[in-house]
Amino acid sequence: MSEYDEKLVQAVREGAKEGKLSCTAARKIAGEFKVPPKVIGDICDLNKIKIKACELGCF
Repeated sequence: MSEYDEKLVQAVREGAKEGKLSCTAARKIAGEFKVPPKVIGDICDLNKIKIKACELGCF
């Protein structure tokens, strides 16, 4: 997990409620940190966080 910025990982963890992160929140975090949505998806996978309400099929 060290390959990801700790602030980014923390933002994903904080955004996840009950182990779930909305697609909207995931895309917002990706935009704030200027990373592709796939990076957020990878972080979610590593932290066993599910993406919910996916709008564009990005995850």
